[in-house]
Amino acid sequence: MAELEKLKNTPAASRIRAAAQRGSLAHALLFTGPGDRAGAARFAAAAMECTAGNGKPCGACPACRKVLGGIHPDVTAVRDEEHKNLSVDAVRAVRSDAYIRPNEGARKVYIFEDCTLLTEQDQNVLLKIVEEGPPYAAFLFCAENPAAVLQTLRSRCVEIRLHPEAEDGEAAELSAEVEALCRAVGEKKRGAVTELLVELERKKTDREALQTLLEQAHGLFADALLIVYGQEVPGKSEKAARFLAKNLTKQQIMHTIELLQSYCRECAYNVGVNHVLGALAVELEGIL
Repeated sequence: MAELEKLKNTPAASRIRAAAQRGSLAHALLFTGPGDRAGAARFAAAAMECTAGNGKPCGACPACRKVLGGIHPDVTAVRDEEHKNLSVDAVRAVRSDAYIRPNEGARKVYIFEDCTLLTEQDQNVLLKIVEEGPPYAAFLFCAENPAAVLQTLRSRCVEIRLHPEAEDGEAAELSAEVEALCRAVGEKKRGAVTELLVELERKKTDREALQTLLEQAHGLFADALLIVYGQEVPGKSEKAARFLAKNLTKQQIMHTIELLQSYCRECAYNVGVNHVLGALAVELEGIL
């Protein structure tokens, strides 16, 4: 499908596919940034409902086609046509519906395409169901700025930051810093990672630039994990991803993915750049 083709080579799609392959796709996701947030949420919903054995979402099975076509009975885009914002009654209806088992899919998935329509009261109503809801319920939130979501709710979500599409539909080029970081980790040269991150600190890298770097690196390691599992990862990151897959163990790649995701989240919470760089250097060196 066109939507699947549009998204499948992005770093966000790599993260979703890698998590789906491991069976660890979070039940609460927050899509932020200027990219196609609603499209990415549907991509994640398709991965949750996909019936293929590998490569979720496959885009070909009936479940994927229904999700991407907007007609899957267990995937709901939460809207309230009668009000400017989502009414608290509409949100309470979601909370009640979440306890009804799926009709035909593996999950009940609720997509909130614009979190600026959620009031503080709405989000507090959602908090309990996100925290303690049934294991088959999933909640996908979309907001250009993560600050639109209360910190209490945001802390229960895995954030996936999106970026504008590259020209001509091509995947964005990896930055020199990302390539250097991944090469240093892949070559397992002790001290090389620390030296690189110290250089970023010396250049006074700002929080947004660091978050972008960590997100790109996360996507690259997610692609490497897909290669380990025998999946194809077409695009400009394939060569670097294959280098990582060849030189690192599956456990090292998975541990690195978890670290990068954790420090991406810390950047979003306004943790100091120098603190992130220092702590990341220590932990990445510990993996080698």
